[in-house]
Amino acid sequence: MDPVVVLVICLSSLLLFSLWKQSYGKGKLPPGPTPLPIIGNILQLDVKDISRSLHNFSKAYGPVFTLYFGMKPTVVLHGYEAIKEALIDLGEEFSGRGHFPVAERTNKEFGVVFSNGKIWKETRRFSLMTLRDFGMGKRSLENRVQEEACCLVEELRKTNASPCDPTFILACAPCNVICSIIFQNRFDYTDENFLNLIGILSENTQILSTPWMQICSTFPMLLDYFPGIHNKLFNNAIFLKSYILGKVKDHQETLDINNPRDFIDCFLIRMEQEKHNQQSDFIVENLLATISDLFGAGTETTSTTLRYGLLLLLKYPEVAAKVQEEIDRVVGRHRSPCMQDRGSMPYTDAVIHEILRYIDLIPMGLPHAVTRDIKFRDYIIPKGTTIMTSLSSVLYDSKEFPNPEMFDPGHFLDESGNFKKSDYFMAFSAGKRICLGEGLARMEVFLYLTTILQKFTLKSLVDPKHIDTTPVVNGFASLPPSYQLCFIPV
Repeated sequence: MDPVVVLVICLSSLLLFSLWKQSYGKGKLPPGPTPLPIIGNILQLDVKDISRSLHNFSKAYGPVFTLYFGMKPTVVLHGYEAIKEALIDLGEEFSGRGHFPVAERTNKEFGVVFSNGKIWKETRRFSLMTLRDFGMGKRSLENRVQEEACCLVEELRKTNASPCDPTFILACAPCNVICSIIFQNRFDYTDENFLNLIGILSENTQILSTPWMQICSTFPMLLDYFPGIHNKLFNNAIFLKSYILGKVKDHQETLDINNPRDFIDCFLIRMEQEKHNQQSDFIVENLLATISDLFGAGTETTSTTLRYGLLLLLKYPEVAAKVQEEIDRVVGRHRSPCMQDRGSMPYTDAVIHEILRYIDLIPMGLPHAVTRDIKFRDYIIPKGTTIMTSLSSVLYDSKEFPNPEMFDPGHFLDESGNFKKSDYFMAFSAGKRICLGEGLARMEVFLYLTTILQKFTLKSLVDPKHIDTTPVVNGFASLPPSYQLCFIPV
């Protein structure tokens, strides 16, 4: 081999090893498996089920340990006590958004989910205030969800009790609620643009959950220089923002500052108010990113929960029957279920909480980051370090939920059959970065499921004991297997 080539390889290796040692030795990080130079601990992780790998590491290194995804250290929090201490007790210090390469390329530093610092605080505050103005947490939004539940039921009637895949139908309802808040209008369930929009949101979630995307998160350069399914995700993001931009332009032409119609109008008014502020974060790029975030968080997560929930009710028909008995007793057949009913329906409430616990929709949550150098327990975590929270370890804690691998509504019922709250219920994460739309999601899941079970009996095409509820992917999200069922009118 050419001596020059050998020299270059040696110098490069020494440089890379030096960088790795510098990164590895920074601060007083928690213990963890020894990383390899350059690639870190990636070979010790099962990219098809990272949450299980984290569980195994916690047995060896305790509830707080460090993994290296490539050259970057990530502090992992495993178990309720560690996650509560960080996200709730030290909420401000752990309120940063951690490294998420795909979002960094699609949203840049904008939006409400993946942004940081001043942009995040101002955008989140504005979004919460605007969503409340348009009914979140109020009776007006509940009425909107009830109306959409009726539309959903009518669409299900059109299946004529024939076998159907409920994926797209169940996505239409929550997407329409988000559309009504953002665009002031809903879509017919057969509208091609609407179905295309839902298809893109669903596809993106599936792509994000693939093992390839877990590898790309570790080695972001793959996103820039290699072919792969991530390019489809990027193209989908471009299409979605182009679609939203068209709606924004329509709103700009018809904007009445004194009469805002929806979220877009409110943002445009704020943009006008701050047009002379060179440091303002209220610009078109942030509007497009924020709406993209609201669509992704408000549609796909809820629809997946509904789809997984129906699969579990098919698997456990005795549970579905008890929910229907409670609906008949409390609501009856001649009026729509409402949120006030939930207090009188402890079993149904427990079933919904158990669905959310069992499906473990976002097993590791979204990455956090520390906003300053911080002493956490006996360790020093440098500012900007990514924090991974194993929500699975909380939702599947065997001390709080006996036999956590079993679907059991009794996890949320006391001995008298009353609903039992649990601090371990972190399906929406916790702390300052808790899901922005938690209240809306809880409302939708309750109203859609109870309305469906009020009007239909669910019929499986196979023997319930043969139904497999194991997620087909378990990366960014846990997604249920495809299935068909019949909606039999009652």
